[in-house]
Amino acid sequence: MSIIEAILLGLVQGLTEFLPVSSSGHLVLLQKIFGITESTLFFDIMLHAGTLLAVMTVLWHDIWAILKKIIQPLTLMLIIATIPAVIAALAFGDAIEHAFESGKFLGFCFLITSVILIIAEKLSRINTVNVLKNQENMNFIEAVIIGIMQAIAIIPGISRSGATISGALFQKLERDFAARFSFLLSIPVILGALILQVKNLFKSVAAETASVNIEVVAVITGTATAAIVGFFAVKLMLKIVREKSLYGFAIYTAILGIFILIDQFTVHLIF
Repeated sequence: MSIIEAILLGLVQGLTEFLPVSSSGHLVLLQKIFGITESTLFFDIMLHAGTLLAVMTVLWHDIWAILKKIIQPLTLMLIIATIPAVIAALAFGDAIEHAFESGKFLGFCFLITSVILIIAEKLSRINTVNVLKNQENMNFIEAVIIGIMQAIAIIPGISRSGATISGALFQKLERDFAARFSFLLSIPVILGALILQVKNLFKSVAAETASVNIEVVAVITGTATAAIVGFFAVKLMLKIVREKSLYGFAIYTAILGIFILIDQFTVHLIF
């Protein structure tokens, strides 16, 4: 993997992990475009570490408030909302890994992301005339629904941040809190992905099936890029959710999904 490829993958990971356009879907697409076939497990671990650092830096005040008082409703809501993704990962891990490698349903999944964002924005506009909820009056059912949306987003092409923010907007949560809850919810998910990837890396190395022969400079550059870009992406997304709409992201994922489907079924330039 070249330095340029590492920077580009770090840029895409940092942006798309938090913008509602699916980081996994974009990484699958880029790996197909560049024809990257060697093992990138260690590199993927470091990219996730970069984005984890980014979101924890931006949301440090929220995290510190939770750490100072672990026993509180928000902590419980985050735990509840994390459970469906854990169950989905354990139950469908192999199928998800195959979907990631093949990109077979990538175009359709980008279109699903687009539909989710449009519906969420429509409902959010309707809900502005009603009393919106925040972390003080969020309930168990709302956390479960957001968690289910996150579990669905394990599939490459369906945006995790888009699905969880949309799930929160479906439940009439305030837009600012919806975004912050989504990003707080990303922390255990990214951390869990890191742990699983490290475990798989050790297994692969033990079986002498993994190639971790990636240039150190490329790893450092990609990780730093993911962290820096992720930091600004979180800040940008918080501002967009508070003040703008999600329609632009819906249009982007719809166009991308259509182009991928055209390629998959006709021209076959990438797939």
